[in-house]
Amino acid sequence: MEILENGSVTSPRGFTAAAVAAEIKYVGRNDFTIVYSKVPAQAAAVYTLNKFKAAPLQVTEQNIANGTAQAIVVNSGIANSGMGVEGMLQARQMSDWTAVALHIAKDDVVVASTGVIGMPLPMDKVKTGIDKVSRALYADGGHDAARAIMTTDAVCKEMAVQLRVDGKVVTIGAMAKGSGMIHPNMATMLGFITTDVNIDNKALQAAFKANIDDSFNMVSVDGDTSTNDMVVILANGQAGNTLLTEESPDFPAFKEALREICIAMAQKIAGDGEGATKLIECTVTGAATKQDARLAAKAIIASSLVKTAIYGNDANWGRIACAAGYSGAQFDPNKVNIFIGDVQVAQNGMGLEFDEAKATEILKQKKVKILVKFNIGEAEATAWGCDLTYDYVKINADYRS
Repeated sequence: MEILENGSVTSPRGFTAAAVAAEIKYVGRNDFTIVYSKVPAQAAAVYTLNKFKAAPLQVTEQNIANGTAQAIVVNSGIANSGMGVEGMLQARQMSDWTAVALHIAKDDVVVASTGVIGMPLPMDKVKTGIDKVSRALYADGGHDAARAIMTTDAVCKEMAVQLRVDGKVVTIGAMAKGSGMIHPNMATMLGFITTDVNIDNKALQAAFKANIDDSFNMVSVDGDTSTNDMVVILANGQAGNTLLTEESPDFPAFKEALREICIAMAQKIAGDGEGATKLIECTVTGAATKQDARLAAKAIIASSLVKTAIYGNDANWGRIACAAGYSGAQFDPNKVNIFIGDVQVAQNGMGLEFDEAKATEILKQKKVKILVKFNIGEAEATAWGCDLTYDYVKINADYRS
């Protein structure tokens, strides 16, 4: 697998995109985008478990129930969530207008919105945005699309990778947004993945859903699961490889490449948490089950006490142990070892004398690694989060204004 320099969601063959300033909420910046495949694509998606599931997600779920899609339309600024029947009508209208503008089937549209909850979409601006962007689609438009879906994000999140399948070059591209209201409970943000691989829907679903639990579902920024979060993948078959199935020799390689791009995007989201200064990576090893490892790793990176300690460069290992203890994971506290970077801070559930100065230097880095060894089994898992800073409060205190 090779990471493409300057890769984007339109790096795979047959995908185009564009973005415009529709002024849904923001003025003077692109806030509306369409990603388009020149042919119908195999589609799979995962959605938030929040009971207040936003209207765009419900419409998308209806549209791609048949396993195909050809376009993704996204606005930022207003979430179209908590709007009842009106919100459903608006999401459906957004889908239908996009289909008409692109001359595709009405149920071949993925609809997404992100922004403030409880506000109606300005549908005149939505219609104008669709009309403009549908006429501006181009092969390098992925970068514009990735920037247009940002809200409080500080950095644009996109990438692409290539591998060979059946002797053909296959490309996987991705873009995502998310820096707040992100917590492990699929989904965790907006993520859009495109690929030109020729694959049957069963195999696509299998590869996609198997990788979600180890990537997007292992991220936490602030403990809130959004109403609008989903991750979608489209595969349009333009690479020209023989149809990929779960039994194909190259299926494991495709699945692994997809895993790598999902993990990389999850890390980008965690590292760009609202007000964040550091990416936290916590790995739990030696667990009895994968579920136990996941529970503990997610609890540790989601802990406000752990997050604030890391922001303050405080090697307070007790907070790490505490989070593991309430996570629901099964383990023996008397066998647990804890490391911050390469500094061991606890052994057999008890603190050690360690080099505080070295630990502090590790905690000052942009990426802080925590390792917790349960020492009772073979399972392991990794989760990603960020530190909790004063700026997080400032950003979210002012969000609607």
